[in-house]
Amino acid sequence: MSIARELYQLQEIDLELEADEQALSQIASQMGESQAVVRVRKKLASDNHRLEELKHQQISLEWDIDDLTTRITTAEEKLYGGRVGNPKELASLQHEVDSFKSKRTQLEDKVLEIMEQIEQAESSIASTTKELEALEADWQTQQQQLSSEMERLRLNVSDLNRKRKALSASIDPQAIVLYDELKKQKGTAVARVEQGICQGCHISLSAAQLQQVRTGNLVQCSQCSRILFLA
Repeated sequence: MSIARELYQLQEIDLELEADEQALSQIASQMGESQAVVRVRKKLASDNHRLEELKHQQISLEWDIDDLTTRITTAEEKLYGGRVGNPKELASLQHEVDSFKSKRTQLEDKVLEIMEQIEQAESSIASTTKELEALEADWQTQQQQLSSEMERLRLNVSDLNRKRKALSASIDPQAIVLYDELKKQKGTAVARVEQGICQGCHISLSAAQLQQVRTGNLVQCSQCSRILFLA
């Protein structure tokens, strides 16, 4: 095999390696927790916390209502029991009963408002839970696919590295040094020759240079310095 062909094959391996390594890097950035899942989980946690607060408020108000009901019952027993005959004291008791009933009505209205808010919160939680379940299912599927693709790429990279090592061992070390220098400078070290034109710089080769390329020896383009390869 000519040295130009060997270096071209080495370049093909390197290009595939670079592509696979870039793909691995991209997959790595996509692995891990989904931002959409995190956002919906936070919303669900916030909604649940709000629901617990509302339920606590409802219970507290209902206790206050029960307490007022007890006070009303006690005051009405005194008011209508016949044991109190003083008009001033009776008027005071009536005012107390009216005040307690007014407060109880206000608290009952608040309880109704909170019950509506609880119903809304429960509906929101049910909707958010379904959204989260769908997002998590999609995320798990995606992660499995990414994990499988990552494993495939890792195996391919390992195989390519073995091929590169074996191929490099068969090439003249000085040619490898030149190849690496050109690759670092220009991105690609080896340029194909098609219809007498260097595909690295798109300049036509002289007849003499084209004849040298046909031998398969290490020939560099006079314009861009890349190693020339004629398939």
